[in-house]
Amino acid sequence: MNALVPLPVLLPLCVTGLKLAIGPRLHRLQRFISIAVLGAVLVLSAVLMVAADRHGPLSVHLGDFAPPVGITLVADRLAGLMLTVSSAVTLLVLVYSLGQGMADRDDQAPVGVFHPAYLILVAGVSCTFLAGDLVNLYVGFEIMLVASFVLLTIGGTATRIRAGSTYVIISLFSSVLFLIAIAMTYAVAGTVNLAQLSLRLQEVPLGVRTLLEAMLLTVFAIKAAVFPLAAWLPDSYPTAPAPVTAVFAGLLTKVGVYSMLRTQTLLFPGHRLGDLLMLAALASMVVGILGAVAQTDLKRVLSFTLISHIGYMVFGIALAGHGSISGAIVYVAHHITVQTTLFLVAGLIERRDGTTELTRLGGLAKAAPLLAVLFFVPAMNLAGIPPLSGFIGKLGLMRAGVDAGGGWAWALVAGSAATSLLTLYVMAKVWNLAFWRDAPPGAEEEGVVLESAEDDEPGDDEDDGEEETASGSGRGPGRGSGRGRDAGAGTGGGLPVPAGAVVSEGFLGQSITTTKRLPWPMTAATGAAVALGLSYTVLGGPLTTFTQDAATELLARTPYIEAVLGR
Repeated sequence: MNALVPLPVLLPLCVTGLKLAIGPRLHRLQRFISIAVLGAVLVLSAVLMVAADRHGPLSVHLGDFAPPVGITLVADRLAGLMLTVSSAVTLLVLVYSLGQGMADRDDQAPVGVFHPAYLILVAGVSCTFLAGDLVNLYVGFEIMLVASFVLLTIGGTATRIRAGSTYVIISLFSSVLFLIAIAMTYAVAGTVNLAQLSLRLQEVPLGVRTLLEAMLLTVFAIKAAVFPLAAWLPDSYPTAPAPVTAVFAGLLTKVGVYSMLRTQTLLFPGHRLGDLLMLAALASMVVGILGAVAQTDLKRVLSFTLISHIGYMVFGIALAGHGSISGAIVYVAHHITVQTTLFLVAGLIERRDGTTELTRLGGLAKAAPLLAVLFFVPAMNLAGIPPLSGFIGKLGLMRAGVDAGGGWAWALVAGSAATSLLTLYVMAKVWNLAFWRDAPPGAEEEGVVLESAEDDEPGDDEDDGEEETASGSGRGPGRGSGRGRDAGAGTGGGLPVPAGAVVSEGFLGQSITTTKRLPWPMTAATGAAVALGLSYTVLGGPLTTFTQDAATELLARTPYIEAVLGR
């Protein structure tokens, strides 16, 4: 069984090489290969999760080199659960992206560029979850960074390059800081293997140990978008294609949370920075949700709620008790799925109506009842309405806070309740503006061709308008519509787009045509993601039991150490 541990990393990487060799040809074969390999990774992840639950942590030393020389991969309950949830989500997002690519007629972009980069991203995520030492944790982060930059900037439009550059600069800074922390750790402990570090760091002077903890927490807080290190996220994610935004929002920040959870329980038990983490958790919840309240674009609303709900997970890590760790694990699994689903729904809305600007939407509950249901269920789940999984996770965290007592714990309980209520308010606001009220005058009609951001240059408004009209007559039955910074100035007759609004684009940033009949793969994938989120409610009892066992294993540390070192 241990031999299966490396496969969630190796399979996507090997298949990526095969797909690059094939090139942008044989589109059906390429799609089949991508779905097949992610389906295999999902099955392997589930097998590893069940095996870790029944037999304890599984470990493998690649090349049969023992620590600290060799590469160690470990699958315990926490890693198995994260692998399974992430594999299911990435598979659904891939199906969604196939639907969008076919609808956009972007055959070469998704197959030739998106698919290889996406599979590399999956391999990086799996490597991070399975890493048994700090160096391979760093390698997993770097694999994700390389793939994510390609995915963020796919198409090469100015907006995407700008957002991707910001993301890369922040990520490179955190990577350099991570390398410094790894070097310092090796200097004081003589190893970077997590199991060995858990023993040796206890002999390190307290001040040095606290410095290492602070550096690693800073690195992971940047990756997880914990306030005040989250300013990069709202401007980076919404500009990418809907599938990219969805998988980034659902997974990449949770990799940072996972790393915090792993290192705080294994390397720094009884950590001295708990109060600082509680402050960061409270600030993330409050500032993030207040930012969401102020937004009028759905993608930016969801980006700020993402920052806010990261605070719940940090809340559980900061308390460092059995109940809080269990609640944090539940909430991570819940949030990966629900946040991804909401961004997929945002992509459907943009595909149907040409915008995610809430002031330009309306009447979707009557015009698109299925779309309304696909939004309403995960929105209520995010808000923590009983008996959905969001409520289960929040209840576990708040109970842990009450049991812990103390000023900071009670402040976090109060902040959690307030954030949950404000999340409900934000979701109700989106519902009222986009779904419940009548459509505003001048809303886009089916067949409108949306101008890409790259085509919008100052001073070219008249030419752009003429080109849009021609494009509209050639691509669909509707009229052209200016959608750039100076939209409305041309002959297309579109409404002005508020400053900062995200322009609708296909995979390559090219113009796309709105349609009231959404591509069925996109709708089916979103529906499956909604069902996955609901399954956490149906299986709430077994899920809670599993996470409690995972918390016990994490806090005990001994099962992990024995699985790696054989003691």
